Amino acid sequence: MARYTGPVCRLCRREGMKLFLKGDRCYTGKCAIDRRAYAPGQHGQSRGKKPTEYGIQLREKQKVRRIYGVMEKQFRSYYDKANRQKGVVGENLLRLLERRLDNVVFQLGFATSRPEARQLVRHGHYTVNGRRVDIPSFLVRVGDVVGVKEASKSSPRLKEILSNLDRTPPKWMSLDATAATGTIIELPARDDIQMPIQEHLIVEKYSR
Repeated sequence: MARYTGPVCRLCRREGMKLFLKGDRCYTGKCAIDRRAYAPGQHGQSRGKKPTEYGIQLREKQKVRRIYGVMEKQFRSYYDKANRQKGVVGENLLRLLERRLDNVVFQLGFATSRPEARQLVRHGHYTVNGRRVDIPSFLVRVGDVVGVKEASKSSPRLKEILSNLDRTPPKWMSLDATAATGTIIELPARDDIQMPIQEHLIVEKYSR
């Protein structure tokens, strides 16, 4: 699966908001949005044309893709799966994205950003129900216990992360900071997703 490997601060500037792709840097004055709050590129400051309806829908889709680090083909696959499920399609889509293992690791505070969580998952530092899982797109289920692999707790990076574990996870999961584990209590609800996402625009785009 291909993935974006360019400067991620450009992505935040293009979407006009913090996507929290650089971990702790996003909370400091070094954040690109705080320093250059306009689109990247030669004409970033001079873009004044009113966006079309399609353009607004496209930007919303791109924003959500970039938040969760998903490429277009995989994102479309999530949408198709959400469309087959019962309930509101947009909410089903966000629920699938929230259940990704790399997102769960980030939400529990076991990584400082989703890109870092993806990398650490790929390196096999986390377990699900005691078994090592190295697939970032793995979808957790109710009752699953996600934790830091015992052998990985001594690695310098994870020791640093765990020593500063102060994130409050969403209410659909619980955190045991001492054991460095988190339990999926229930499936995420729409109210649990705090990022400013208008999922109905994505549904409208794919429904064309």
